[in-house]
Amino acid sequence: MKLLIISASPRLDGNSHLLADAAEKGARDAGHEVEHVALADYVDRMLDHCRLCRRDDGTCSITDGYEELLFDKILPADGVVFAMPLWFYGMPARLKTVFDRLFCHTSAAAPARGTAIEGIMGKRVGVLISAEESNVGATLGVVAHFQEITRYLNQELVGVVVGVGNTRGEVAKDPADPVGSAAGLGRRFFTLTATDYRVDTARSQQVWS
Repeated sequence: MKLLIISASPRLDGNSHLLADAAEKGARDAGHEVEHVALADYVDRMLDHCRLCRRDDGTCSITDGYEELLFDKILPADGVVFAMPLWFYGMPARLKTVFDRLFCHTSAAAPARGTAIEGIMGKRVGVLISAEESNVGATLGVVAHFQEITRYLNQELVGVVVGVGNTRGEVAKDPADPVGSAAGLGRRFFTLTATDYRVDTARSQQVWS
């Protein structure tokens, strides 16, 4: 399987990147094809006013590397792991822009709408978060945000790992071993069970067979 890991922090020696490296190693150890990219290499601009900046042929006029990231990296992948530091109790603006700018390619006026919508659905998604606070409430908002994003895009959120640390590399000292958990997420990424029951869901009384 093909896994894409996107590091959203501009600090490539920071804590969330350390978690991303661990997930990459775990996925490679499991025999998967892995590509690990830095988001800052692709996204410079946020979503603008499409009615003003969209070209006459319907294409987006924002000329950074977003389209390459979306069409050449995200859409061909079977799964995506987003690694991010917690900034003001949410995802970094550059990462939020990844989802905001999907509009440019999924709206009715987008010429590649069918390709974008078909390609974005059905993926497995994981999230790695480094945070300074151990308070579990600190990350609840961003986790809920990813739950709704993946629900809307018909994707499966298969795992979230939170590591606590502030100075560079400090997340490795977290007694909960988030580095090990990130490696485990990468290793089991395509076999993890992701359940979301409804009252009428047909299911066994056993979780693990």
